[in-house]
Amino acid sequence: MNKDLSLLQRYPFEKLTELKRDLHPPTVLEHIALSIGEPRHPAPQVVLDSLINHLQLLSTYPSTRGSPELREAIAAWLSKRFGIPAGQLAAERNVLPVSGTREALFAIAQCLIDRSAVNPLLLMPNPFYQIYEGAALLSGATPRYLDCLPATAFLPDLDAVSDREWKDCQMIYICNPGNPTGAVMSSAYLQQLIELAHRHDFIIASDECYSEIYFDEQQPPAGLLGVAAEMGLDDFSHCLAFNSLSKRSSLPGLRSGFVAGDARLLEQFLLYRTYHGCALPPATQTASTVAWQDEAHVIENRSLYRVKFEQVLALLSDTLAPQKPQAGFFLWAQTPLSDEEFTRRLYAEQNVTVLPGRYLARDSQAGNPGENRVRMALVAPLDECLEAAKRINSLLAVL
Repeated sequence: MNKDLSLLQRYPFEKLTELKRDLHPPTVLEHIALSIGEPRHPAPQVVLDSLINHLQLLSTYPSTRGSPELREAIAAWLSKRFGIPAGQLAAERNVLPVSGTREALFAIAQCLIDRSAVNPLLLMPNPFYQIYEGAALLSGATPRYLDCLPATAFLPDLDAVSDREWKDCQMIYICNPGNPTGAVMSSAYLQQLIELAHRHDFIIASDECYSEIYFDEQQPPAGLLGVAAEMGLDDFSHCLAFNSLSKRSSLPGLRSGFVAGDARLLEQFLLYRTYHGCALPPATQTASTVAWQDEAHVIENRSLYRVKFEQVLALLSDTLAPQKPQAGFFLWAQTPLSDEEFTRRLYAEQNVTVLPGRYLARDSQAGNPGENRVRMALVAPLDECLEAAKRINSLLAVL
């Protein structure tokens, strides 16, 4: 047995299930789940049609590298979305389709971390997507948590990392826009990080799966590869960006995404994945090609989230100090009592489930940055989100 398996912590939703186990919510109220970030907007019809019309391709083994059409569609989308000069991002060398970002974000550490080093560090935000931590532990690296607090605009404090830690750092995970905070990294912030990566020779793994859910059509979030291109890094050295169709296109069940950037690193990752056996099914590849080529459904998807946030925030009590995130579909709200107790009472009295913030973070010298906060995912239809907000207000009124 791999001894590192014993280092893994329970997943947040396992802890949530245990927290609620002895509770019996009112049966007159239908359950509303704001705990899981699973998009529930309709899947785009153009993608469904492509998937159905190419099911005959299931009789063909897929390529781990992905079809040329899919890689070209991803490269074209990346170049247009992030302002990368035409031809700089080569579909053949700089793009690799993956089975959703979760699989790839975990696997990249297993491929690229050198566990023979004296003290391999893998840096990550705190709170974080727990896959980052599991990837670090099972790759033989030590997680180094960077607190995301109001004082730093909920971004990892790069200045808090010592020179010794930068020297030992082999990779850093960033989430831009952030989960659960919704914080967006500026071009200047990403440029500072890229300069650090080149100075200390570590890899940046940028999780950008929420990049297409934002509220101002004129100000989309910056991306790692776009900033690298602005800096004149024609080879995207040390930079890997991950994205998927799960949030952008409301297709979490398709399990389709990509990793793009440094061709030298992707060559090794392709070798790893060839043995790993995780190529996208052929019909998934054709449907994904259509999805990356169509922007109309993405704009409509953003408009649905925009309306929900406007109406929910107008309704929610100021007690939670709710603030509109810069991007993404989460509210990172403060609670008037402990996050666990608030979650229990909200479920027991109003049949609404949220996720305690402490389950998404680890203790640090300053405490747990998720303590006394809850994550609320506004992924349900508008009427459900508004009903949940009303029930939250009802609970707050009696606290």
